[in-house]
Amino acid sequence: MDSIKWSEGTLTLLDQTKLPTEIVYLHCIDWREVAEAIKMLRVRGAPAIGIAAGYALVLAAYEACEKRSTEADRYQLLKEFAEVLVNTRPTAVNLAWAVNRIMQLVDMHIGFNLLWEDISTCIEKEAIAIHEEDLALNQAMAKAGATLFEGKKNIRILTHCNAGALATAGFGTALGVVRELYKNGQLERVYADETRPLLQGARLTAFELVADGIPTTLLTDNMAGYAMQQGLIDAVIVGADRITIEGDVANKIGTYSVATLAKAHHIPFYVAAPYSTFDFNLVNGNDIPIEMRDADEVRYFNGVQSAPASVDVLNPAFDVTPHEFVSAIITEQGVLQGDLKAAIAELKSKVNR
Repeated sequence: MDSIKWSEGTLTLLDQTKLPTEIVYLHCIDWREVAEAIKMLRVRGAPAIGIAAGYALVLAAYEACEKRSTEADRYQLLKEFAEVLVNTRPTAVNLAWAVNRIMQLVDMHIGFNLLWEDISTCIEKEAIAIHEEDLALNQAMAKAGATLFEGKKNIRILTHCNAGALATAGFGTALGVVRELYKNGQLERVYADETRPLLQGARLTAFELVADGIPTTLLTDNMAGYAMQQGLIDAVIVGADRITIEGDVANKIGTYSVATLAKAHHIPFYVAAPYSTFDFNLVNGNDIPIEMRDADEVRYFNGVQSAPASVDVLNPAFDVTPHEFVSAIITEQGVLQGDLKAAIAELKSKVNR
């Protein structure tokens, strides 16, 4: 199923908060609806929210045209809308990357004194390009990741959160590698962490894999160590929301715990992410802003109160895994391993940013 679809001025998003029991689509004609969908995790996953933000800017350009009469005023309003979009979720760098990529294009066209109608068309074309590019990147990552398992059979993979079709343009980063291994006849089973407190692993990853007929076992986050101890896991593959130039990785909360367990059990820990997830301006994980979310996400479980209403809650959406814990990073340009800082520097030169 398509989780993100653009057609004639309407962005259609699959509401991921309703999965797996309901298939509900949101039809957004206002950029604020897209911003709300990103903030409330109706659309989530670093690449997916970057794609959604790109289309939101098309809607924002339409509004700027309606509300302002001069090109300069329209441009100023669009910049204000863009800033709001970037701030909806601060950790996932793909969001800011997509917005900045489009706004840089707008800046260039403003300098050419183009009509706003032409600028809006350019924004739409770039948003579509970002969408199509992500799918191609995912497929390239899948093939690159599979090279880590050449000659191996009956592979058992542990993953955390959802880094699949729902989190991207439609194939997946970590789950893209899983799908490639399954297609090659090498995969025995996926172990999917439930991913508390919002259960992205249970609601989304398990949903995707079961739909594809891929053998899957769901386990709660605190069972990952047990599974490793029992020899059930051959490798861990996760996605990412931001990667620094040293190779520190921000991903869904609980990823650091999984990485620590993997290191203790001598299990390789792999990260799959496109070039847009790398923040070439940040040196290490201490510089990554961590989003703090509503306490009621922890006080309530699937809408049912599960803790005292007045209890204090710590609810970071992400944690950071140090590069020392990362065995390799799978990208569309190939697998980065060994000296990650040097490999990431080479990646930067290749993607020309």
